[in-house]
Amino acid sequence: MRVISVVLAAVLLLVGACDSEQPSPTPSVPPAPAARVVGYFTDWGVYGRNFQVRNVEASGAAGRLTHLLYAFGKVTGGGCATGDKWADYEKPIAAADSVDGVADAAGSGLRGNFGQLRKLKARHPQLRVLWSFGGWTGSAGFTEAARDPAAFAASCRELLTDERWAGVFDGIDIDWEYPNACGLVCDKSGAGALPALLSSLRAELGPQALVTAAVTADEGKQKATDYASAAGSASWLSVMTYDFFGTEDGPGQTAPHSPLTAYAGIPRPASTTDAAIANLLALGIPSGKLLLGVGFYGRGWAGVSAPEPGGTASGPAPGTYEKGLEDYAVLRQSCPPTGEVGGTAYALCKGQWWSYDTPETVKTKMAYARSKQLGGAFAWELSGDTEDAQLVTAMATGLAG
Repeated sequence: MRVISVVLAAVLLLVGACDSEQPSPTPSVPPAPAARVVGYFTDWGVYGRNFQVRNVEASGAAGRLTHLLYAFGKVTGGGCATGDKWADYEKPIAAADSVDGVADAAGSGLRGNFGQLRKLKARHPQLRVLWSFGGWTGSAGFTEAARDPAAFAASCRELLTDERWAGVFDGIDIDWEYPNACGLVCDKSGAGALPALLSSLRAELGPQALVTAAVTADEGKQKATDYASAAGSASWLSVMTYDFFGTEDGPGQTAPHSPLTAYAGIPRPASTTDAAIANLLALGIPSGKLLLGVGFYGRGWAGVSAPEPGGTASGPAPGTYEKGLEDYAVLRQSCPPTGEVGGTAYALCKGQWWSYDTPETVKTKMAYARSKQLGGAFAWELSGDTEDAQLVTAMATGLAG
């Protein structure tokens, strides 16, 4: 027995020595978070455009999106408020316009878009919904809100968690155009105003809530606000990389409104998606906290003869809802692309010159977003897409690689 014990001990020592020589396991590296595919849904779209929450489901977009931003809530009296209560939660939805084909019952249950968003989330558990506040015409109220960020945040929490629509919203989006700069109105709240609002919202809503902000792509306006600090509290920043060049009321020069990169003859070389992203990255903002913006519409000129950008124009082309602006779903048929420049498409037809993104140019932009390791992309706004969500599909597949 003594001999056997000695031999056994020797064997165990040998095994231990062999084990000690084995390389230690490689630490597991957590996978990179999936790219965010985000789309804005506007409350006013349910009227003239007749774009309902049901369309997000029927088109297939809901299955492609990771986040939907509902625009817009109001900023008034220093706090958050509903933008259009009839569209938001009062309007009875008919069966034909309902996500599940069931009409709203009279006198019971949550109605309007909020009720439909609840149904949409039930069908797509992966989808997160944020309530967006402000916008181009609704940003004036942020100046007052910035005077007391804590009170603003408290009012927003109370509104988001209202028992009538509890569970519909997973967070809040701030679309302030523009903090400490001029948009439709001018603000002088200081470079720290937006960071203070986002920080207060984060403290009020908690670490698990989504807190995001739409931010300018304009180089000058980027310098007016401390966007690096704003990013610290935000889940992400949505960079509005479109509308670099518009259509004036009078004569002008054609240029694509959403170029990815500069091109020969561009009126302002810094007015590109690439330049806007580069400027924000240079501030030290993590690339994963930046989302690239895609416009689901085109901007157009009339009285144009030159097919390439840079031609003279007499004024804006007519649009269905606004001069000089038209949905992609319309333009793809009425004025198909005749060329590409700076990573976006343009078209000349019947004296009209339009610039807009197509599924092909969207995929080019998504490849750029991947190359910069951005956090994903967002669309303004979903009603401009086709009935089968061609642009949202291009975003999702393009970001997937």
